[in-house]
Amino acid sequence: MNISQLKYVLEIATSSSIREASTKLFISQPALSSSIKELEEELGIQIFERNNKGISLTDAGREFLTYAKKVLGQYEILEDRYLSKDSDKERFSVSTQHYNFSINAFTEVIKRIDPEKYVFSIHETKTRNVLENVRSLKSEVGIISFSGANEGVIKKLVKEYGLEFTPLMQRQTYIYVWKDHELAGRKDISIEELSDYPCITFDQSDESNFYLTEEAMADYDFKKHIKSDDRATTMELIARLHGYSIGSGMLSGDEVILKGLVSIKLKEEDPLTIGYIVRKGGTLSKYGQDYVAELLKYKE
Repeated sequence: MNISQLKYVLEIATSSSIREASTKLFISQPALSSSIKELEEELGIQIFERNNKGISLTDAGREFLTYAKKVLGQYEILEDRYLSKDSDKERFSVSTQHYNFSINAFTEVIKRIDPEKYVFSIHETKTRNVLENVRSLKSEVGIISFSGANEGVIKKLVKEYGLEFTPLMQRQTYIYVWKDHELAGRKDISIEELSDYPCITFDQSDESNFYLTEEAMADYDFKKHIKSDDRATTMELIARLHGYSIGSGMLSGDEVILKGLVSIKLKEEDPLTIGYIVRKGGTLSKYGQDYVAELLKYKE
């Protein structure tokens, strides 16, 4: 078993066929099939089930893929740290749900310390990825939130992943609409009054996405619902379809992409607890410590 074979398994699992995977990997289809067969024989399990409809993971394959992803993640970190052309540069990484204050804190760290050479990363991503990135050391610090609907699940995952959660703030529930929306002047509104407008939420693309949602009102049955995995796309949908999204009411006026939005207090209460996660018992770099210090300025 080698790293290349693990990469092959991951690529096939996310492709519709061996042919598609071989094209993406720039190797021949017979060579790819042979490599996977050798891996299956070595492990003594069948990773993929092949039939006339294509290829799919077996139960054993799904379990193997879970471990393969972790190994590949660690390998990529080592490769980036020691084998890349940037190996002599300072490094720091953050993973976050969609909160502007986490980005603002990140920029403050860069402006204040400003090392001579660096490669810093900020990943605005899905809840599961934030947890995974901090667990795997891809990121030192992560920003997550939970509401009453998923508090138990998030806390359970934090514990299972060997992480620590520090709450920063609790925010009441707001909706965001575009500034020319007919409801834009309201001070508060009920969710029922919004039934004729599409609700745009962030697509977690996970089998347990209900439990990993970063918005409040996760268990509400929206009459019109659009999922988006891009912030700019979400803004376009809200503006063009007179839709709305649900959030914490924290709108930063100096963020260009948010200038067209206004927030309205939602009458239904489902407050979000927002905070940061780090590896339990881990030691933060000077950049991680400085970033946490910036985050704590938002602590209530």
